[in-house]
Parts: sequence; C-alpha cells; structure tokens
Amino acid sequence: MGQQSLTIEEFNEKLKSWTGKNVKITKQELDDLDETVMELKSVSYSNNTRRVDDYVPEHSLLLNGDGEIENEDEQMEPMPAPLYEIPLDEGTSYEFNGSSFSLATERAAYTIEEE
Repeated sequence: MGQQSLTIEEFNEKLKSWTGKNVKITKQELDDLDETVMELKSVSYSNNTRRVDDYVPEHSLLLNGDGEIENEDEQMEPMPAPLYEIPLDEGTSYEFNGSSFSLATERAAYTIEEE
C-alpha cells in the first residue's frame, strides 16, 4: 500500500485507534535522528494562542504514555515525562501507508509505527 495523504481529522481518527499499543516515534531533523518507544495511552492536541515567539508552536500533537527515549550514547532511558510533543504548523502533511504514519513539518519529519 502506498502513502495516503490524510486530513488532520482522518489522521487523528486513525492514530487514536492505536491507543494501548506500543509505538516507535522516529524524528529526523537536519542530521539528527531521535527514537522514542512508548505505550500510547492517549492522543490529544494543544493550542497555544498566546505565543511570545515562533519557537513555541501554535498547535501541537500530544502523544501521552510511558516509554523510553534514545540518548546521545544510543542507549535507551526513561522519558522525562509521559508525553511526546510534535509541533504542528500550517504546512504539516499527514500520511499513512497501512503500517506507519508520517508527519512532515517545516522543521522535522516524524514516523510513528507499531513497535
């Protein structure tokens, strides 16, 4: 199955169906690759309309759950908080290929797949 472009609503509905599953989140930003593994307990969104600058995103996808994140030594350690935040922007694209989700923002590309 090829990549299927989704609306934010379709993306949200499909991703929420993965609640209770273990997922791996991969973030590619410039030359940096980060991996996080977590039990997805819930999916929510935040709106920050009182931003002081462009560094704080107006909208974020919040993946809630416990898990581990890869550190600089490529070792897994507990996540600092039971939350993984993905900043969203106006140009964010949402795709699903049948087994993984892809999000591309102006700053980074994210893949969410079952672990």
